[in-house]
Amino acid sequence: MKHVLLTGAGGDVGTRITPLLKAIYPGLVLSDMLPIPNPHALPFRQAELTDTAAVEAAVDGIDGIVHLGGYSVEGSWQTILDANIIGCYNMFEAARKAGARRIIFASSNHAVGFYSRDETIPAEAPPLPDSRYGVSKAFGEALGAMYAMKHGIGVTSLRIGNVGEVPLDVRRLSIMLHQEDLVQLIRIGLEHPDIVNEVFYGISGNTRAWYDNSRAEKFGYRPKHDAETQAAHAEAEQNRLPSNAIADAYQGGAFCAIEHDADMADITDKLDRTMDFSG
Repeated sequence: MKHVLLTGAGGDVGTRITPLLKAIYPGLVLSDMLPIPNPHALPFRQAELTDTAAVEAAVDGIDGIVHLGGYSVEGSWQTILDANIIGCYNMFEAARKAGARRIIFASSNHAVGFYSRDETIPAEAPPLPDSRYGVSKAFGEALGAMYAMKHGIGVTSLRIGNVGEVPLDVRRLSIMLHQEDLVQLIRIGLEHPDIVNEVFYGISGNTRAWYDNSRAEKFGYRPKHDAETQAAHAEAEQNRLPSNAIADAYQGGAFCAIEHDADMADITDKLDRTMDFSG
């Protein structure tokens, strides 16, 4: 991987991992929709994801892509459609045209957010999105699978939890992803010779994890961090937050509660009979 493109480089996650990726990939190129601070003096290619020509220019000469770009929270349908669905398609198609060999797609835990917090789910768990944002991430995973099988691009979709060094609440004790562990997952996706199309959970080695990350471990993932070391801080912060029955019951947290009006007692009873991963 001589030339690696990092999209969404100006976001919180992008800025956390840029110096780590620079140390590994000297040909790192940054991209975002607007100019960004660039203290590492790396090449920068401005591209709005809905602008096909700009995306193709950003991908030109690139071997591998770490695609963090897009809208990172819940939004209107038009916002999600433009940034996360049309934009995602434009990125994959530009990668195909440019001959890029690997793509890391930043999926999200919100693609499976409506699983209960008392379940442990594998990478094979079907999408159960908690939001329009989550739907867009499920779309990206499916799109990646098609480009892997149809065009031979090695695709790794990371169902990322919450990137950071400190768990912000009790939920983050299960889904926190230290940036060093994220970079380890990215390296597997970019470099492992046997990657075809994989879905990994983007979490550290958290004691309270809701996810079976054995697929990532099969490819050599050995996380260095565990959010449990800061459990006292997370529990103290949780006590400051208001409770919500829906948000507190499901892995997607507050995203599940947005616009929620379903009868969850009836739904949960049916899911308990049809979504059993214990076997």
